[in-house]
Amino acid sequence: MAIAKWIVAFVAVYGFGGMLADFVVPATAKMHMKNPHWPPHAKFHNGQTMLMGVFAGSLSLCCLFAPRPLTLPWFFAGVAAASLYWISLAFAQIFPGTAWHDPEFDAEVSHPLGLDPQQLLGYILCGLLIVAIGLALLMHGPVS
Repeated sequence: MAIAKWIVAFVAVYGFGGMLADFVVPATAKMHMKNPHWPPHAKFHNGQTMLMGVFAGSLSLCCLFAPRPLTLPWFFAGVAAASLYWISLAFAQIFPGTAWHDPEFDAEVSHPLGLDPQQLLGYILCGLLIVAIGLALLMHGPVS
Protein backbone atom coordinates (compact mmCIF):
# COMPACT_ATOMS: atom_id res chain seq x y z
CA MET A 1 0.00 0.00 0.00
CA ALA A 2 3.05 2.28 0.21
CA ILE A 3 2.81 3.02 -3.52
CA ALA A 4 -0.79 4.19 -3.03
CA LYS A 5 0.43 6.58 -0.31
CA TRP A 6 3.07 8.05 -2.64
CA ILE A 7 0.59 8.45 -5.50
CA VAL A 8 -1.69 10.47 -3.22
CA ALA A 9 1.30 12.49 -1.97
CA PHE A 10 2.21 13.27 -5.60
CA VAL A 11 -1.31 14.59 -6.24
CA ALA A 12 -1.26 16.53 -2.94
CA VAL A 13 1.97 18.29 -3.91
CA TYR A 14 0.42 19.22 -7.25
CA GLY A 15 -2.10 21.23 -5.20
CA PHE A 16 0.73 23.73 -4.72
CA GLY A 17 0.95 24.06 -8.51
CA GLY A 18 -1.98 26.46 -8.70
CA MET A 19 0.03 28.99 -6.70
CA LEU A 20 2.96 28.59 -9.08
CA ALA A 21 0.89 28.68 -12.27
CA ASP A 22 -1.45 31.50 -11.29
CA PHE A 23 1.00 33.76 -9.45
CA VAL A 24 4.67 32.87 -10.01
CA VAL A 25 5.26 31.53 -13.56
CA PRO A 26 5.10 34.57 -15.86
CA ALA A 27 3.66 32.74 -18.89
CA THR A 28 0.60 31.55 -16.96
CA ALA A 29 0.40 34.20 -14.22
CA LYS A 30 -0.37 36.76 -16.94
CA MET A 31 -3.63 34.86 -17.48
CA HIS A 32 -4.52 34.99 -13.78
CA MET A 33 -3.22 37.17 -10.94
CA LYS A 34 -1.02 39.29 -13.23
CA ASN A 35 -3.84 39.87 -15.74
CA PRO A 36 -4.58 43.62 -15.73
CA HIS A 37 -8.07 42.98 -17.13
CA TRP A 38 -9.16 40.98 -14.10
CA PRO A 39 -11.18 42.95 -11.56
CA PRO A 40 -10.05 42.86 -7.93
CA HIS A 41 -12.83 40.50 -6.87
CA ALA A 42 -11.82 37.93 -9.51
CA LYS A 43 -8.25 38.13 -8.20
CA PHE A 44 -9.59 37.68 -4.66
CA HIS A 45 -11.25 34.42 -5.66
CA ASN A 46 -8.16 33.29 -7.54
CA GLY A 47 -6.16 33.91 -4.36
CA GLN A 48 -8.73 31.91 -2.43
CA THR A 49 -8.43 29.05 -4.92
CA MET A 50 -4.63 29.06 -4.87
CA LEU A 51 -4.57 28.94 -1.08
CA MET A 52 -7.19 26.18 -1.06
CA GLY A 53 -4.83 24.07 -3.15
CA VAL A 54 -1.93 24.73 -0.78
CA PHE A 55 -3.99 24.05 2.35
CA ALA A 56 -5.72 20.94 0.97
CA GLY A 57 -2.39 19.56 -0.26
CA SER A 58 -0.78 20.27 3.12
CA LEU A 59 -3.65 18.60 4.98
CA SER A 60 -3.34 15.56 2.74
CA LEU A 61 0.39 15.31 3.42
CA CYS A 62 -0.25 15.60 7.17
CA CYS A 63 -2.77 12.75 6.99
CA LEU A 64 -0.34 10.58 5.02
CA PHE A 65 2.92 11.31 6.86
CA ALA A 66 1.93 11.96 10.48
CA PRO A 67 4.11 10.15 13.05
CA ARG A 68 1.71 7.24 13.50
CA PRO A 69 0.80 4.19 11.42
CA LEU A 70 -1.13 5.06 8.29
CA THR A 71 -4.43 3.24 8.59
CA LEU A 72 -7.02 2.98 5.84
CA PRO A 73 -9.22 5.74 7.37
CA TRP A 74 -6.24 8.15 7.51
CA PHE A 75 -5.32 7.17 3.97
CA PHE A 76 -8.84 7.99 2.78
CA ALA A 77 -8.72 11.31 4.65
CA GLY A 78 -5.51 12.08 2.76
CA VAL A 79 -7.17 11.12 -0.53
CA ALA A 80 -10.18 13.29 0.24
CA ALA A 81 -8.01 16.31 1.05
CA ALA A 82 -5.83 15.81 -2.05
CA SER A 83 -8.91 15.52 -4.26
CA LEU A 84 -10.69 18.71 -3.13
CA TYR A 85 -8.80 21.12 -5.37
CA TRP A 86 -9.00 18.88 -8.46
CA ILE A 87 -12.65 17.91 -8.10
CA SER A 88 -13.51 21.60 -7.63
CA LEU A 89 -11.57 22.39 -10.80
CA ALA A 90 -13.40 19.70 -12.75
CA PHE A 91 -16.85 20.91 -11.69
CA ALA A 92 -16.23 24.69 -11.84
CA GLN A 93 -17.62 24.75 -15.39
CA ILE A 94 -21.16 24.06 -14.14
CA PHE A 95 -21.50 27.75 -13.25
CA PRO A 96 -22.74 30.07 -16.01
CA GLY A 97 -20.19 32.32 -17.65
CA THR A 98 -17.12 30.29 -16.65
CA ALA A 99 -14.38 29.28 -19.07
CA TRP A 100 -11.13 27.35 -18.84
CA HIS A 101 -9.29 30.48 -19.93
CA ASP A 102 -10.12 34.03 -21.01
CA PRO A 103 -10.83 34.60 -24.73
CA GLU A 104 -7.82 36.91 -25.07
CA PHE A 105 -5.56 33.86 -24.59
CA ASP A 106 -7.27 31.52 -27.10
CA ALA A 107 -4.30 31.60 -29.48
CA GLU A 108 -1.78 30.82 -26.71
CA VAL A 109 -3.55 27.87 -25.10
CA SER A 110 -3.00 24.46 -26.62
CA HIS A 111 -5.67 21.76 -26.34
CA PRO A 112 -4.06 18.33 -25.94
CA LEU A 113 -6.66 15.63 -26.58
CA GLY A 114 -9.15 18.45 -27.18
CA LEU A 115 -9.00 19.55 -23.53
CA ASP A 116 -7.69 22.67 -21.84
CA PRO A 117 -4.33 21.90 -20.16
CA GLN A 118 -5.63 22.40 -16.61
CA GLN A 119 -8.70 20.32 -17.44
CA LEU A 120 -6.52 17.46 -18.67
CA LEU A 121 -4.23 17.75 -15.64
CA GLY A 122 -7.20 17.70 -13.27
CA TYR A 123 -8.64 14.58 -14.91
CA ILE A 124 -5.26 12.82 -14.82
CA LEU A 125 -4.72 13.62 -11.14
CA CYS A 126 -8.25 12.50 -10.20
CA GLY A 127 -7.55 9.30 -12.15
CA LEU A 128 -4.36 8.78 -10.16
CA LEU A 129 -6.32 9.10 -6.94
CA ILE A 130 -8.75 6.45 -8.15
CA VAL A 131 -5.79 4.17 -8.93
CA ALA A 132 -4.37 4.85 -5.44
CA ILE A 133 -7.72 3.97 -3.84
CA GLY A 134 -7.82 0.73 -5.81
CA LEU A 135 -4.28 -0.18 -4.76
CA ALA A 136 -4.99 0.64 -1.11
CA LEU A 137 -8.09 -1.52 -1.08
CA LEU A 138 -6.16 -4.40 -2.63
CA MET A 139 -3.33 -4.09 -0.12
CA HIS A 140 -5.20 -2.66 2.88
CA GLY A 141 -3.37 -2.47 6.13
CA PRO A 142 -0.92 -0.11 7.84
CA VAL A 143 1.47 1.72 5.51
CA SER A 144 4.99 2.67 6.45
